[in-house]
Amino acid sequence: MLTVGYHASHEQFPPSELLRLVRQADAAGFMAALNSDHFHPWSEAQGQSGFAWSWMGAALATTKLASVGVVNAPGQRYHPAIIAQALGTLAEMFPGRAWAALGSGQLVNEGITGEPWPAKDQRNARLKECVEVMRALFRGERVTHRGLVTVEEAKLYSRPVKPPLLVGAAITPETAEWVGSWADGLITVSKPPAELRKMVDAFRRGGGDGKPMFLKVQLSWAREEAAALQGAMEQWAPNIFASSVLTDLRRPEQFEELAKTVQPRDMEAHVRISSSLQRHVDWLAEDVRLGFSHLYLHNVNRGQDAFIQAFAEKVLPALRSV
Repeated sequence: MLTVGYHASHEQFPPSELLRLVRQADAAGFMAALNSDHFHPWSEAQGQSGFAWSWMGAALATTKLASVGVVNAPGQRYHPAIIAQALGTLAEMFPGRAWAALGSGQLVNEGITGEPWPAKDQRNARLKECVEVMRALFRGERVTHRGLVTVEEAKLYSRPVKPPLLVGAAITPETAEWVGSWADGLITVSKPPAELRKMVDAFRRGGGDGKPMFLKVQLSWAREEAAALQGAMEQWAPNIFASSVLTDLRRPEQFEELAKTVQPRDMEAHVRISSSLQRHVDWLAEDVRLGFSHLYLHNVNRGQDAFIQAFAEKVLPALRSV
């Protein structure tokens, strides 16, 4: 069954406004929500960064959404036992409705600890250790682990009956293949179909065949084409560069400096920009054909109310027949 959810962007909206929006999306027919655990936004123009875990509790308590997921990077800013406790608490209170996508993180968020920023292979190894620790805690084990992360005599007493999904976040085929070996599923971001096919094939090749695949769909819709493009440029231009670049930037101002080089044509491969609702339906239908069963729609401009209404009226019903 296809799940179409709303992406709640903490980087762009105050938490109170974001809670109103996710409740509106729920009432309009969106089935689920996704949010990201950031300490900083990617730019001053975005300008927000609420605490995802507090917000998730409020969203789960005040909506009927089937699930609310969070993208998180355990290992530096967070100890994995604390993330297991936070996620476990939500999953115990709201059975089957809380899950996490885990990745290796970005310096713009993790750098606040002042600890050295490891190379990508070390961050991946650290992430895998964190996942193993979290799963052991969800099983009720008393965990001692000494490696890239250290855990001493930890036991999670408040646990859900069923452990929550731990999905692997990947931007490149190489990471997607690795994620296939340990994660409960894959989450990635929208790309042109040929690039997404590489992600899907790599994930399945690595061991992900038969596991669910989640897609964060970056789009910009407005009633006028020019407004859709302008909104994408203003809010999302800093985010279109390769992950090998973005993961090593420390401050939002650095993302903004990069964004000064972005031209409108550069956005096409990274954000689906169109005022045509049918074109968005066609794009999303292609995602489904590639095997994605969970689509989280992120309208990257600030026109959220109109987006929720228009997509609820025209796009969501069309996708039910895909």
